[in-house]
Amino acid sequence: MSEDTGRDSGRGPRGGGIPGGSDGPDASPAADGSAGGESSAGGESSASGAVPSGDHAVVLDAVRSLHDRMAALERAVVRTGADGTSIRHVIPAWRRATPGEPRWQVAIAIAIAIALQLPLTGRLVLLQPVWVLPVLEAVLFVTLVAVNPRRINRGSRLIRALSLTLAALLSLANAWSAARLVVGLVQGTADLTAGRLLVSGGAIWLTNVIIFALWYWEFDRGGPVARAQGERSYPDFQFVQMVNPEMAPPHWEPAIGDYLYLSFTNAAAFSPTDVMPLSRWAKTAMLIQSVVSIVTVVLVVARAVNILK
Repeated sequence: MSEDTGRDSGRGPRGGGIPGGSDGPDASPAADGSAGGESSAGGESSASGAVPSGDHAVVLDAVRSLHDRMAALERAVVRTGADGTSIRHVIPAWRRATPGEPRWQVAIAIAIAIALQLPLTGRLVLLQPVWVLPVLEAVLFVTLVAVNPRRINRGSRLIRALSLTLAALLSLANAWSAARLVVGLVQGTADLTAGRLLVSGGAIWLTNVIIFALWYWEFDRGGPVARAQGERSYPDFQFVQMVNPEMAPPHWEPAIGDYLYLSFTNAAAFSPTDVMPLSRWAKTAMLIQSVVSIVTVVLVVARAVNILK
C-alpha cells in the first residue's frame, strides 16, 4: 500500500504538471516569447510600411491637391480645337528668351539712312561738305557691326552707347535738314526746282521713317538685348501677333522690319494703324513723328505744286 501510495504520489506531480504544474511555467515563457516576437515583428512592419490613419488622410489630401493643380496646368497648356483635337499652347517668343535678332537686318536700315543724306543740297546739311557727317556715321556703324556682327543678344555698355550715339547723330542731321527745308519753304528762300525739292523732301521724310523706327526698336521693352533675354514682360508697343498669338508662328517676335512698318504707317497715316502705343514715351514719340511728317509732306508738296504751275 505504501508502494501504491508512492507510485500515486509520483504520478501525481507528473500528472498534475500537465495542466498546471511544472510544464505550465516552462511552456508559458515560450508561448509568451513567441507571442511577443510576433507582436514585435508586427510592430516593426507597422512602423516601416503602414501609415497611421491621421497621417494617411493628410497624404491623400496632398495627393489630391497636387492632382488638381496638374489638371489646371494641363488645361492652361492644352486647348481643344474645333475638331476635338488637343492643341498645345507654346509660350510665344516675345515672352521668353530667344537667340536674338540678326544684325544684318538693322544694318541695312542704318546704311540706307546714311546714304539718304548724300542727295541733299549743301544748305540743308549740318556739316560741310555734304559727305562729312555721313562718313562719321559710317565709322560708328562699322565699329558697331565689328563689335557685335551676328546676333544682338549680348549686353554691353559700349555697344549700347555706340548704337544710341549713331541713332542720335542720324536724328540730329535729319532734324537739321528738315528744319532748314521748312524755313526755306516758308520764307521763300529755298531756291530749288520742283524735282530737286521733291527729292530732298522725300529723302528727309524717308530718313525720318527709318530714324523713328530705330528709336522704337532701341527702346521697346528695354531694347533688342533686353527683348532677346526676356527681361521685361510688358511691351511698349502692342503688335497684332501679341493679341492673336494663334495667327503667328511660335518663334515670332518684333524685329526691325516690324518697327519700320510701324514708323512708316504712322508717318503716312499721321496716326497709329494696327500697332498701338502703350507707354507714355511711345505715344509721345509717335505724336512727334506725326507732326514732323505732316509739316514736311504738306509744305513740300504744296511748294512743288506751286513751282510746277
